[in-house]
Amino acid sequence: MATQYESITEPLASFISDQQVYFVATAASDGRVNVSPKGLDSLRILTPNRVVWLNGTGSGNETAAHVLDSHRMTLMFCAFDGQPLILRLYGTAQLIHQDDTQAWEELVQHFPPMLGARNIFDVQIDLVQTSCGFGVPLLDFREERTLMDQWAANKGAAGLETYQQERNRHSIDGFPTGLPTPQRTE
Repeated sequence: MATQYESITEPLASFISDQQVYFVATAASDGRVNVSPKGLDSLRILTPNRVVWLNGTGSGNETAAHVLDSHRMTLMFCAFDGQPLILRLYGTAQLIHQDDTQAWEELVQHFPPMLGARNIFDVQIDLVQTSCGFGVPLLDFREERTLMDQWAANKGAAGLETYQQERNRHSIDGFPTGLPTPQRTE
């Protein structure tokens, strides 16, 4: 029941743009597998074989640690309304932090402003696969949560930096996430 493609077709790109949530799966060569739900208008298709997504500050930073180790990433989209479908994008990702100024500026312009934006993942897609989705439940989308923006605004720039340095420098398995150390001026 699965169909494979070499790239994201126009109908699949349209399906992706209609989804309110997607899932990102990564794994280092050792340790735990991570799956993260994403939303908030954070993904863009740049070409049929390249997507980028903007990652906000969170309680962990597993995806960054895994990408530094193995680069493998799978993004999954599910139809929660309408015709059933599961779509997976398989590829390799590059991690971009704000201190990589040229790459960051080139890519962040594709997204609406996000308070607490922490990194961007640039994913080269080498396989696209669809499957039936018959077992995925029907759900109604209500609205985006606003808590992340409120939380980030309450923290402020200095508070976000402190939070990231204290909680986002290593994965739960102890792998480094590549989060830059802030430049101190004296």
